[in-house]
Amino acid sequence: MLARRPHSLLAVLVLTALAAGCGNYTRMAPDARTSLQRTLTGPDAEQYLRLSGNVTPFFGDGSKRLLTPYAPEDVRLLDDSGGKPISPGAVERTLPVGTKLRITKVEFPTAWVVAERVLYTPRTWPWVYLAEDGAKPDAPPLILVLPPNLDQPNDFRAELEKVLSPQNPKALLEAFAAPVRDAIREKRLVANMSADAVRMAWGPPELVRRSLEGAAKNEEWTYPGGRRKAFLSDGRLARAEEAGASVLP
Repeated sequence: MLARRPHSLLAVLVLTALAAGCGNYTRMAPDARTSLQRTLTGPDAEQYLRLSGNVTPFFGDGSKRLLTPYAPEDVRLLDDSGGKPISPGAVERTLPVGTKLRITKVEFPTAWVVAERVLYTPRTWPWVYLAEDGAKPDAPPLILVLPPNLDQPNDFRAELEKVLSPQNPKALLEAFAAPVRDAIREKRLVANMSADAVRMAWGPPELVRRSLEGAAKNEEWTYPGGRRKAFLSDGRLARAEEAGASVLP
C-alpha cells in the first residue's frame, strides 16, 4: 500500500498541472451547473429528437459517438493545426425525428473535465450524454455537443431544445404528407416542404437572411461552412443547394 502512494501522488500532481494549463472553459456558476445536471438527468431525462440526426464517430474517442443534425462535412467543432475543420467521421446511421433518448449526464468543460477528455475531441465545449431507448447497457453513449460559453441555464436549455424535446413530435410528423415524412427521416429535402419540415430534415441553419420580393417573404438559410443552403418563399422550400448544386428532385 505504501509503495503505491508516490504513484498516486504523482498522478494527482500531473492532473493538477494539466488542469491548471487547460483553464476553465465554462462561465456558468457551479450551483447552476449542478441544478441543470440534477434536473436534466432526473424528471427531464426522457427526451425525443425533434429533428433527424446523424450518428458518427466521436473524433479521437472511440468510446463515444457524436449525435449531430449536420452532415460530417458541415460539422464545425474541431480544427486541425492549419485551422481547417476536422470531420468526425462518416455517418454510421441516422436517427429519425421522434427517436426516444435519455439524458444520462451533462458535462461542462471545467479545467478538470477538459484535462481528462481525449485530446482530439471538442474538449472545451459542453457535452450532453444520451442513451438511445432500448440500447444495450454497454452501447457507446451518444454525445450532443453544445456551443461554448453558455453562462446561463436558460441559454443552455434553449440550445438543447433545438435538438431535443420532452414531447413526442409524432403528431407533428404525421401531419406531413408521406413523401415529406420519408424525406425528413432520411435527412433530405423535397420541394415545397414547410420551414418546420426543412428544419427537421437538415437541422437549424447557422444564418438566416430575410428579404421581400413584392409580397413574397423570402429566406435564405445557410448551414455551417456555407456548403448547404435552403431558399424558402412564404414559408415553403423553393430550392436548395449543396456545394452549389441543386439537391431537389
